[in-house]
Amino acid sequence: MSDVAKKKKQGTGWLNVAVDYGPLLVFLGTYRWFSPEESSAAGELFAIVRGTGAFMVAAVIALLVSKWRLGKVSPMLWFSTALIVGFGTLTIFFGDPTFVQIKPTIIYVTLGGALLIGAWKKRALLQVLLEAAFEGLSEEGWLKLSRNWGVFFMLLAVLNEVLRRYLGFEDWLWAKIWVFLPLTFLFTFSQIPMLMRHGLKVEAEPESPAES
Repeated sequence: MSDVAKKKKQGTGWLNVAVDYGPLLVFLGTYRWFSPEESSAAGELFAIVRGTGAFMVAAVIALLVSKWRLGKVSPMLWFSTALIVGFGTLTIFFGDPTFVQIKPTIIYVTLGGALLIGAWKKRALLQVLLEAAFEGLSEEGWLKLSRNWGVFFMLLAVLNEVLRRYLGFEDWLWAKIWVFLPLTFLFTFSQIPMLMRHGLKVEAEPESPAES
């Protein structure tokens, strides 16, 4: 990887994180801002609707920023933004937070299923999503990485369904930050030894295909 490419990657790393997780933080902040001091069903629904609206706007802005600063919009970001806007609209229209809560499950199942089917057919679909992010990685390495991420996404889908059923809405939102985000980073770095055994160059930095 050239020095110019390294500098570009380092300069856009923080932007990728902001694009991926910024809308979620906006959602949480707006929900907290409008949450009533005294708990009530009507007050919580009001806060959820306002938070969902802010989430939708922030997601669209994140997509536009990605196009403006990075020069492209990843397929994952297009897919995630479309679901945020679609299920967010249903949440606001019906006044039911279930729609926005099942959005991550649909993303995880779709990605996990696609990656596992691709790995089964000896096609590393993750290589298409991440392009040439891992310099020197062999075809076998890409297949194993796709398989591993496919399994991980399926586990996240199950976890999201469990948490949304047994936690309150605000606790579920916090779990997106304090449970899903750390798990994703830990899993990402846990793949490094396997990647290095399959040709990954030390200079290459791990990337995550996950979304908020």
